[in-house]
Amino acid sequence: MQAFTIHAALGGFHAGDMLTQLFFFVVLLILLRKFAWGPVMDMMKKREEYVASEIDAAEQSRLEAEKAANEANEQLKQTKLEAQKIIEDAKNAGVKQEQDIIESARMEADRIKKAAQQEIQNEKEKALQALQDQVASLSVLIASKVIEKELSAQDQEKLINEYIKEVGEER
Repeated sequence: MQAFTIHAALGGFHAGDMLTQLFFFVVLLILLRKFAWGPVMDMMKKREEYVASEIDAAEQSRLEAEKAANEANEQLKQTKLEAQKIIEDAKNAGVKQEQDIIESARMEADRIKKAAQQEIQNEKEKALQALQDQVASLSVLIASKVIEKELSAQDQEKLINEYIKEVGEER
């Protein structure tokens, strides 16, 4: 057995022990490969798939969040446009209402002016009529004193009408 012994400084190595250890090491590797390597690799593969699915889910969530942010921005822009349109419509309604009020006031002023002119015309006609009546009375009185005779009612009315015609023509 000495042929299989290699001497070393500290002790000797025996070739039989080495072969036995090599045999058990190979058996251990085979058993590890069969019972440990497969499940470890399966676990690693599952872990890799889990991480990849989480990355995909995170990317999907990021895309959805980006899409939601874009939609929110678009809705905000739309809301701003609608608010601006409402403000513009309110301004236009205010201007229109202002114009309507001014036009209404102008029409009311014209109506009042026409009514005042009509009233002035009526008063003028009443004054002229009163003046004509007074002039007629005075003329009859003066004429009766001048003529010193008594006129009949018919003659008096005839003289008044003639005098009124003359006064009307002088106007």
